[in-house]
Amino acid sequence: MTNNIKSSLGIALLFLSFFISAQEATPPLDIPLLLSGNFGELRGSHFHAGLDIKTQGLQGFPVKSILAGSIRRIRVTVTGYGKALYIDHANGTTSVYAHLQKFAPKIEKIIKERQYKKEQFLIQSYFKTNELTVEQGEIIGYSGNTGGSLGPHLHFEIRDTKTQTPLNPLKLEYDIQDTQRPVISGLYRYDLNYPRQKKKNDIRLIRKNDSTYTSSIQSWSGKTGIGLRMYDRQDLSYNKNGVYKIALRLNGKEMIQYTFDKISFDDGKYINTLIDYKTYTTEGIRIQKLFRDLPYGFSFLPKDAPNGILNFEAGRSYLLQISLEDFHGNKTYVESYIEGNREITTDNKKKLQIAENTVKPELDYLFEFENQEVYLPKNTFFEPVDFKIRATKDTLFVGSKEDALQRTFEIQFKTPEVDSLETNPWCIANLNKKKKLDYVYSVAKDRKRISKGGTPGIYVLSQDTLAPSITPLNFKPKQWLSNYSFLKLKIEDDFSGIKSYRGTINGQWILLEHEPKNNTLTFAFEDIDFDQSQLNFKLEVEDQQGNSSTYETTIFRKAKLVKK
Repeated sequence: MTNNIKSSLGIALLFLSFFISAQEATPPLDIPLLLSGNFGELRGSHFHAGLDIKTQGLQGFPVKSILAGSIRRIRVTVTGYGKALYIDHANGTTSVYAHLQKFAPKIEKIIKERQYKKEQFLIQSYFKTNELTVEQGEIIGYSGNTGGSLGPHLHFEIRDTKTQTPLNPLKLEYDIQDTQRPVISGLYRYDLNYPRQKKKNDIRLIRKNDSTYTSSIQSWSGKTGIGLRMYDRQDLSYNKNGVYKIALRLNGKEMIQYTFDKISFDDGKYINTLIDYKTYTTEGIRIQKLFRDLPYGFSFLPKDAPNGILNFEAGRSYLLQISLEDFHGNKTYVESYIEGNREITTDNKKKLQIAENTVKPELDYLFEFENQEVYLPKNTFFEPVDFKIRATKDTLFVGSKEDALQRTFEIQFKTPEVDSLETNPWCIANLNKKKKLDYVYSVAKDRKRISKGGTPGIYVLSQDTLAPSITPLNFKPKQWLSNYSFLKLKIEDDFSGIKSYRGTINGQWILLEHEPKNNTLTFAFEDIDFDQSQLNFKLEVEDQQGNSSTYETTIFRKAKLVKK
């Protein structure tokens, strides 16, 4: 038995087990399941690995475990999934619940104990099988807006426990009303006869009936690719979500097809090869390519699958068919008739000049200037690009943002000498679209600032000498706070951002929950029973550049009686 057959058999058995469990799985929320994000849809730098379930713009809805299981991982971050937990189930799947406001009391207690033990808010904890179990339908937390969330919702995933491969949660067959067909908002033809000059043409669509679009007869020649702007909706949600299944046929032959039943987290590395990246960066619209002109495969579209590139010959007629389908079987079609025109010959092709500044993916490059250096490792870009670069005394102009990156590159700036080894005001900044400077993380070494997170843009050598600010929000110095349940402060940094903070009361570390969305720190008094009324509060905050601030004050609170 080959490895491919074993893999396919394993996936088939997992989906069978998944389907059996799907018939009995409890919904993660008791409210109607309305989606603001579909499985597999294209996001900025990744394919969406789950469902985004709307929570009516509110936080605090009880979140339930869909099946009995064992909590194996809990993570608290201020980015990404925010407060999230992962539960393994007996059917070989793991359910994931992210952006939680807080965990259920028994889980919250365990996590806080570990946070206090490690003296840090950001934490990732793993548990042994059956060390922390939950029943089907048990409340495990409350919906929120933590981490990289742009609004209150529950991010919900199903994964293959063994491989951590994300699976489509819609297979759980929850009651989601959907009679809406996918929508096509744009059809485009790409001339691929000149690989370095992919010319895009907008094809005007005509609605033929409720389910089918068509166009006027087209006249195309040679190699061609098709691009689509599209989205899907459910009955009770107006969000524009991703499409589940896409297929392209030419004269009945399937040229490309992909279905989002499962994805791999590695797929995100190549997501920009599946869109018209130049149009995305210049016009702000995402055109999904139904062709692969670069040699990169995906878990849902292997390298050896048809690549979607069409070839039209003079004197022949063609029927182009595109079908879009959502998970609930609603379909939309495009049918277009095409006449192959005169085939392009070598004589009338444009002779492309190889740009002097061409950067090839298979090579690495070092650009040196008087005060700057730029190092491009192999595979910085997906394909050869015309990489224009120049420098002035304190400014570096690097490439074009129209070129999709496969990996970031290294930038170096020489810096003037500093008086102290402990503080260094010099840093690298990037000029954004609003002509304002954004801080770029870098490290100091041998009178240089070095950043390994370079992307195309304009960079300057800048300084950051201002320390973060600290402002109490719900209390004043020497105030009695016996009836208060929490302390809240605001911490802000004008440029480089907050790197770390540490708070104590009477010398004892306290857990301050950081919410970067509103720049707040919050301490819950219920965490610690103080046996003194006078509480000496101290907060130290440091920014990314090493500038630090300290806030100290005394507050008062009725002491807890300590049992002897």
